[in-house]
Amino acid sequence: MRIGIMGTGGVGGYFGGLLAKAGHEVAFIARGEHLKAIRAHGLKVESANFESFLIQPARATDNPADVGEVDLILFVVKTYDTDSAAQLMRPMVGSRTTILPLQNGVESVSKLNAYFPKENLIGGMTQALVSIARPGVIKHEAQYRRIVCGELNGRETPRLKTICETLKQAGVDAEMTNDIEKTLWTKLLYIAPFGGVASVTRSAIGSIRADAEAFAMLRRAMVEVEAVARAKSVAMDADVVDKATAFVNSLGPGSMPSILRDVLAGKRSEYDALSGAVVRAGRETNMATPLHDFFWTCLKVVDSQSR
Repeated sequence: MRIGIMGTGGVGGYFGGLLAKAGHEVAFIARGEHLKAIRAHGLKVESANFESFLIQPARATDNPADVGEVDLILFVVKTYDTDSAAQLMRPMVGSRTTILPLQNGVESVSKLNAYFPKENLIGGMTQALVSIARPGVIKHEAQYRRIVCGELNGRETPRLKTICETLKQAGVDAEMTNDIEKTLWTKLLYIAPFGGVASVTRSAIGSIRADAEAFAMLRRAMVEVEAVARAKSVAMDADVVDKATAFVNSLGPGSMPSILRDVLAGKRSEYDALSGAVVRAGRETNMATPLHDFFWTCLKVVDSQSR
């Protein structure tokens, strides 16, 4: 399969690396020093719980026109780069190209649909603790490497089966779903509240759990997401908040969401794709979202300073 990785950060570099290792023709879209390092030394993946490996040579470029049309695109740029990346990758998209976004939040498909027909799009969600350790090197720290994908109409199509099987053969914990919207909102119910509370308090989960009021705020923020999702007719599990709370309680005390890491590093963050998405959905459904309004407003100011 010919595969384009639109955004060779942690997620794109890791899953693209696995696909290349499995023998697929993978083109990595990267930039800056990361691109230079991949071209010179290949793409190295260092994993704490799985096999580490090196893709050399690795096909890498900053110009999708050099790649041409592909069968599958993993769209994994940061959410705030969605518009510019979508326009840039047009040369890789043909009538039979499938675009699989693996971004945070719940709005990726609708944003990409402004540039490409729905027939080119499927929904996707990933769970993998990955990052760029240094130029040309991807670090994978989790015991999981999961991708869930689903057609927008909930059907189990031949292309969905092919993509899922391709990912499985590469070593990914891949699965299909007939309700990708539920999958995405369930993840948002965890990452938006955790990201919001952690970022405005500049605290890892251990400090949040140690403060009763802060932890109660985290849970109330989860309830806000659940209420908005149900108002949008998303079939959330009855115990979704309890499950998310249990997962947060299982994290090591130093665990931080990626948005907090970006805030602490003075980088742009994905606050708008997380709490911003909750706020927009709340306004659309006339549901109050006071905590996410607070997170979104505070992190908007912080984000403006990072620019």
